[in-house]
Amino acid sequence: MTQRERSDSTIEDLLRVAREQFGLKGYAQTSLDSICDSANVTKGALYHHFTGKRDLFRVVYEREQASLAEVVSEAYREARPDSWEAVFAGARAFLREALRPEVQRISLLDAPGALGWETMREISTDCLRMMRVGIERAVTSGDIAPHSTTALTHLLYGALCETAVAVARAEDKQTAFELSVAELGSFFDAVARQRQPD
Repeated sequence: MTQRERSDSTIEDLLRVAREQFGLKGYAQTSLDSICDSANVTKGALYHHFTGKRDLFRVVYEREQASLAEVVSEAYREARPDSWEAVFAGARAFLREALRPEVQRISLLDAPGALGWETMREISTDCLRMMRVGIERAVTSGDIAPHSTTALTHLLYGALCETAVAVARAEDKQTAFELSVAELGSFFDAVARQRQPD
Protein backbone atom coordinates (compact mmCIF):
# COMPACT_ATOMS: atom_id res chain seq x y z
CA MET A 1 0.00 0.00 0.00
CA THR A 2 1.11 3.53 -0.69
CA GLN A 3 1.26 6.12 2.09
CA ARG A 4 -1.92 7.70 0.70
CA GLU A 5 -3.73 4.36 0.69
CA ARG A 6 -2.65 3.66 4.27
CA SER A 7 -3.83 7.11 5.32
CA ASP A 8 -7.19 6.67 3.59
CA SER A 9 -7.58 3.23 5.17
CA THR A 10 -6.90 4.66 8.64
CA ILE A 11 -9.47 7.42 8.10
CA GLU A 12 -12.09 4.92 6.94
CA ASP A 13 -11.41 2.63 9.90
CA LEU A 14 -11.77 5.54 12.33
CA LEU A 15 -14.98 6.77 10.72
CA ARG A 16 -16.51 3.29 10.59
CA VAL A 17 -15.83 2.64 14.26
CA ALA A 18 -16.81 6.17 15.26
CA ARG A 19 -20.18 5.83 13.52
CA GLU A 20 -20.80 2.49 15.22
CA GLN A 21 -19.99 3.86 18.66
CA PHE A 22 -21.69 7.24 18.24
CA GLY A 23 -24.76 5.43 16.95
CA LEU A 24 -24.80 2.86 19.74
CA LYS A 25 -23.54 4.74 22.81
CA GLY A 26 -24.04 8.37 21.84
CA TYR A 27 -21.60 11.26 21.55
CA ALA A 28 -21.12 11.91 25.27
CA GLN A 29 -20.50 8.26 26.17
CA THR A 30 -18.06 7.59 23.32
CA SER A 31 -14.38 8.17 24.05
CA LEU A 32 -11.53 8.65 21.62
CA ASP A 33 -9.64 5.90 23.46
CA SER A 34 -12.49 3.49 22.76
CA ILE A 35 -12.60 4.46 19.10
CA CYS A 36 -8.83 4.10 18.70
CA ASP A 37 -8.78 0.73 20.48
CA SER A 38 -11.60 -0.66 18.30
CA ALA A 39 -10.07 0.70 15.11
CA ASN A 40 -6.60 -0.57 16.15
CA VAL A 41 -5.22 2.93 15.61
CA THR A 42 -3.04 5.06 17.86
CA LYS A 43 -4.37 8.29 19.29
CA GLY A 44 -1.57 10.09 17.49
CA ALA A 45 -2.83 8.70 14.19
CA LEU A 46 -6.34 9.91 15.01
CA TYR A 47 -5.07 13.41 15.80
CA HIS A 48 -3.13 13.39 12.54
CA HIS A 49 -6.45 13.27 10.67
CA PHE A 50 -8.94 14.88 13.08
CA THR A 51 -8.61 17.71 15.59
CA GLY A 52 -10.64 15.83 18.21
CA LYS A 53 -13.93 14.10 18.98
CA ARG A 54 -16.11 16.95 17.73
CA ASP A 55 -14.27 17.03 14.39
CA LEU A 56 -14.63 13.26 14.05
CA PHE A 57 -18.33 13.49 14.89
CA ARG A 58 -18.79 16.27 12.35
CA VAL A 59 -17.42 14.10 9.53
CA VAL A 60 -19.65 11.21 10.65
CA TYR A 61 -22.62 13.59 10.66
CA GLU A 62 -21.70 14.91 7.19
CA ARG A 63 -21.74 11.35 5.87
CA GLU A 64 -25.06 10.65 7.58
CA GLN A 65 -26.55 13.71 5.90
CA ALA A 66 -25.19 12.67 2.51
CA SER A 67 -26.71 9.22 2.98
CA LEU A 68 -30.02 10.74 4.03
CA ALA A 69 -30.01 13.03 0.99
CA GLU A 70 -29.53 10.00 -1.25
CA VAL A 71 -32.45 8.15 0.37
CA VAL A 72 -34.70 11.19 -0.09
CA SER A 73 -33.51 11.69 -3.67
CA GLU A 74 -34.18 8.05 -4.56
CA ALA A 75 -37.70 8.23 -3.11
CA TYR A 76 -38.34 11.40 -5.13
CA ARG A 77 -37.09 9.82 -8.37
CA GLU A 78 -39.31 6.75 -7.91
CA ALA A 79 -42.46 8.89 -7.74
CA ARG A 80 -44.13 10.76 -10.62
CA PRO A 81 -41.52 13.24 -11.91
CA ASP A 82 -41.94 16.92 -11.02
CA SER A 83 -45.00 16.20 -8.91
CA TRP A 84 -46.14 17.20 -5.43
CA GLU A 85 -46.45 13.46 -4.82
CA ALA A 86 -42.68 13.14 -5.35
CA VAL A 87 -42.02 15.80 -2.68
CA PHE A 88 -44.27 13.84 -0.31
CA ALA A 89 -42.39 10.62 -1.12
CA GLY A 90 -39.12 12.30 -0.24
CA ALA A 91 -40.55 13.72 2.99
CA ARG A 92 -41.94 10.31 3.99
CA ALA A 93 -38.54 8.71 3.30
CA PHE A 94 -36.91 11.35 5.49
CA LEU A 95 -39.19 10.46 8.38
CA ARG A 96 -38.75 6.73 7.81
CA GLU A 97 -35.02 7.17 8.32
CA ALA A 98 -35.79 8.60 11.77
CA LEU A 99 -36.84 5.08 12.77
CA ARG A 100 -33.26 3.82 12.48
CA PRO A 101 -31.62 3.94 15.94
CA GLU A 102 -28.22 5.10 14.71
CA VAL A 103 -29.78 7.90 12.65
CA GLN A 104 -31.84 8.96 15.65
CA ARG A 105 -28.81 9.05 17.93
CA ILE A 106 -26.34 10.73 15.57
CA SER A 107 -28.45 13.07 13.46
CA LEU A 108 -31.40 13.93 15.66
CA LEU A 109 -30.47 13.60 19.32
CA ASP A 110 -26.73 14.25 19.60
CA ALA A 111 -25.87 16.55 16.69
CA PRO A 112 -27.54 19.69 18.12
CA GLY A 113 -25.47 19.53 21.30
CA ALA A 114 -22.25 18.27 19.70
CA LEU A 115 -22.24 20.59 16.68
CA GLY A 116 -24.79 23.35 17.27
CA TRP A 117 -27.65 24.41 14.99
CA GLU A 118 -25.60 26.70 12.75
CA THR A 119 -23.10 23.97 11.90
CA MET A 120 -25.93 21.49 11.34
CA ARG A 121 -27.68 23.89 8.95
CA GLU A 122 -24.45 24.50 7.09
CA ILE A 123 -23.98 20.75 6.60
CA SER A 124 -27.60 19.84 5.78
CA THR A 125 -28.05 22.31 2.91
CA ASP A 126 -28.47 19.48 0.35
CA CYS A 127 -31.75 18.28 1.87
CA LEU A 128 -33.07 21.84 2.07
CA ARG A 129 -32.01 22.52 -1.52
CA MET A 130 -33.62 19.30 -2.80
CA MET A 131 -36.87 20.19 -1.11
CA ARG A 132 -36.84 23.65 -2.65
CA VAL A 133 -36.17 22.20 -6.11
CA GLY A 134 -38.98 19.66 -5.67
CA ILE A 135 -41.45 22.37 -4.68
CA GLU A 136 -40.36 24.58 -7.58
CA ARG A 137 -40.87 21.70 -10.01
CA ALA A 138 -44.31 20.92 -8.59
CA VAL A 139 -45.31 24.57 -9.02
CA THR A 140 -43.84 24.79 -12.54
CA SER A 141 -45.62 21.59 -13.63
CA GLY A 142 -48.93 22.97 -12.29
CA ASP A 143 -49.23 20.15 -9.76
CA ILE A 144 -49.76 22.72 -7.00
CA ALA A 145 -50.74 26.38 -7.05
CA PRO A 146 -48.00 29.02 -7.01
CA HIS A 147 -46.48 29.56 -3.56
CA SER A 148 -43.61 31.41 -2.01
CA THR A 149 -41.13 28.63 -2.61
CA THR A 150 -38.75 29.90 0.06
CA ALA A 151 -41.46 30.16 2.71
CA LEU A 152 -42.99 26.76 1.91
CA THR A 153 -39.56 25.10 1.83
CA HIS A 154 -38.59 26.38 5.27
CA LEU A 155 -42.02 25.68 6.72
CA LEU A 156 -42.05 22.09 5.50
CA TYR A 157 -38.39 21.38 6.26
CA GLY A 158 -38.70 22.76 9.79
CA ALA A 159 -41.83 20.71 10.41
CA LEU A 160 -40.13 17.55 9.12
CA CYS A 161 -37.05 18.04 11.30
CA GLU A 162 -39.15 18.62 14.41
CA THR A 163 -41.36 15.64 13.56
CA ALA A 164 -38.31 13.42 13.04
CA VAL A 165 -37.05 14.38 16.51
CA ALA A 166 -40.50 13.63 17.97
CA VAL A 167 -40.48 10.19 16.31
CA ALA A 168 -36.96 9.53 17.63
CA ARG A 169 -38.01 10.41 21.19
CA ALA A 170 -41.36 8.62 21.14
CA GLU A 171 -41.84 5.53 23.28
CA ASP A 172 -43.64 3.79 20.41
CA LYS A 173 -41.61 5.01 17.45
CA GLN A 174 -43.46 3.03 14.78
CA THR A 175 -46.84 4.41 15.84
CA ALA A 176 -45.39 7.92 16.04
CA PHE A 177 -44.04 7.51 12.52
CA GLU A 178 -47.35 6.24 11.13
CA LEU A 179 -49.35 9.03 12.77
CA SER A 180 -46.86 11.63 11.55
CA VAL A 181 -46.99 10.36 7.96
CA ALA A 182 -50.81 10.41 8.06
CA GLU A 183 -50.82 14.04 9.23
CA LEU A 184 -48.15 14.91 6.70
CA GLY A 185 -50.31 13.38 3.97
CA SER A 186 -53.26 15.55 5.07
CA PHE A 187 -51.06 18.64 4.85
CA PHE A 188 -49.86 17.72 1.36
CA ASP A 189 -53.45 17.05 0.27
CA ALA A 190 -54.53 20.44 1.58
CA VAL A 191 -51.78 22.19 -0.39
CA ALA A 192 -52.65 20.20 -3.52
CA ARG A 193 -56.33 21.22 -3.24
CA GLN A 194 -55.31 24.85 -3.58
CA ARG A 195 -54.48 24.20 -7.21
CA GLN A 196 -56.68 26.15 -9.59
CA PRO A 197 -59.13 23.94 -11.55
CA ASP A 198 -58.30 23.42 -15.25
